[in-house]
Amino acid sequence: MKRGKKYLEAAKLINKTKKYAIGEAVELVKQSSFVKFDATVEAAFRLNLDPRKAEQNLRGAIVLPHGTGKVSRVVVIAQGEKAKEAEAAGADHVGSAELIQKIAGGWFDFDVMVATPDMMGQLGKLGRILGPKGLMPNPKTGTVTMDVEKAVQEIKNGKIEYRTDKVGNIHAPIGRVSFTAIQLKENAQTLYDQLSRIKPTTVKGTYMKNVTISSSMGPGVRVDSESFKQREKN
Repeated sequence: MKRGKKYLEAAKLINKTKKYAIGEAVELVKQSSFVKFDATVEAAFRLNLDPRKAEQNLRGAIVLPHGTGKVSRVVVIAQGEKAKEAEAAGADHVGSAELIQKIAGGWFDFDVMVATPDMMGQLGKLGRILGPKGLMPNPKTGTVTMDVEKAVQEIKNGKIEYRTDKVGNIHAPIGRVSFTAIQLKENAQTLYDQLSRIKPTTVKGTYMKNVTISSSMGPGVRVDSESFKQREKN
């Protein structure tokens, strides 16, 4: 793959054969970002998982301590008191059958969907539309719930979803280049801790094979996973 001049210049800052401590790695990601916009910083975990095994097909959600730098647009499918609760919590759009019909017609002006369990029967018919876009509510990520107030607030405060891809890797945003190095480090630490906690008991050998962080269009920086365990004081 041919790389541009700016990318090649940025890549010179990074030793590709070295694994950096997480604190140093986020500093390098900030320094090597060359785009004119506030780039997203993403962490990629190469895990020793076989997604074909149900217990190793990890999926869930977590609230990052410093958010992601993006405020998600939240739509809530609920009715009655739960609809009022969602509106009070700051949901961008709230509705039931009429909103489901609107989405069926091609409206997707939102980033995350939350639904109460009683509405999932009606939402089921939109599975073919919502599924491929990653918008279908799921109990594993806390988006199918009766506590819509908590769900909306967490999403607005930086809740991210994660799931293994076809080869067992997990990619997730951990902030923006404009974040401080400490904020990025703490967000990355939170995600690392979560993935460590949910390690399947059936995994044999090294669980985290490789950790890399990068900014949008920027070069990747390999991270020494042992540095997450040190919890250096800042």
